[in-house]
Amino acid sequence: MADKKIISLLPSATEIVCALGLQENLVGRSHECDFPQDIRELPVCTSTRLQAGLNSTQIDQQVKEILEDGLSIYQIDKELIRSLQPDVVITQAQCEVCAVSLKEVEAALQDLLDKEIKIISLEPHGLDDIFQDIRKVAVALNVVERGETLIEEMEERRDIIRHKLKFIDAKPAVACIEWLNPMMLSGNWMPELLEIAGGKSVLAEKGKHSPYVDFEALKAIDPDMMVVMPCGFSIQHTLGEINLLLQLPGWENLAAVKNNQVYIADGNHYFNRSGPRIIDSLEILAEIIHPKQFIFGYEGPGWIKFGI
Repeated sequence: MADKKIISLLPSATEIVCALGLQENLVGRSHECDFPQDIRELPVCTSTRLQAGLNSTQIDQQVKEILEDGLSIYQIDKELIRSLQPDVVITQAQCEVCAVSLKEVEAALQDLLDKEIKIISLEPHGLDDIFQDIRKVAVALNVVERGETLIEEMEERRDIIRHKLKFIDAKPAVACIEWLNPMMLSGNWMPELLEIAGGKSVLAEKGKHSPYVDFEALKAIDPDMMVVMPCGFSIQHTLGEINLLLQLPGWENLAAVKNNQVYIADGNHYFNRSGPRIIDSLEILAEIIHPKQFIFGYEGPGWIKFGI
């Protein structure tokens, strides 16, 4: 694959390619790919129809309006891709809101180049799926051994947490808030990560899409801890919109709020990216839920405790 040119239209895929030692093969990226830092210099092959500067409520409304009109949230720059002449394009088939979808990429690339382009599509729902996607990319890019090494390293870090919590019985109920308004809790691989990190997921099931949740349902469950990690939001961005939660009737009466067990985490770089840093996300959760057992050093840049 030394001479193969790759375009990644998914942040987690970009991170996978780089972790496999193929960063120099990347010739293009999506507008959301921003890690590692160096790849920000690459040509940007996608854009979004969403207006800039919207809050959580407005983003949700505009996304629904765009999809109801039968349009895609994202646009693909066909002429740029034509000029870059990729051999491989990586995208996803899981969520049309999160990134450019497989069907959009297939439609955009149809008859675009005078050579065959290999399209790799990722669709993870759980942690094992993420490992399998890394394996899929490694096989397709002919770096099988690197892929297995990367997966083994990730599994080892996961197993360290499992082993250390083997005899810990206290497993707090944790609500991971993936969107502020309307409220959405983290599904897919997140309930599994919570379980490994020594917690119990509330109102979201392992391997299933993130559900919208009525706040009354959350109050009825009254979780021990809450981690606020809106998809695509930095800690600072979330702090700027935290009033959406604080103004909810009865928020101050939740056990997690009264016991100072509300945390804000970086939902842009962690949790929602199904690549190598999903293990960083697991370590963040372990650090938050069981601080006496784990100090990985993510506090500050990766998460903060929120107090009023």
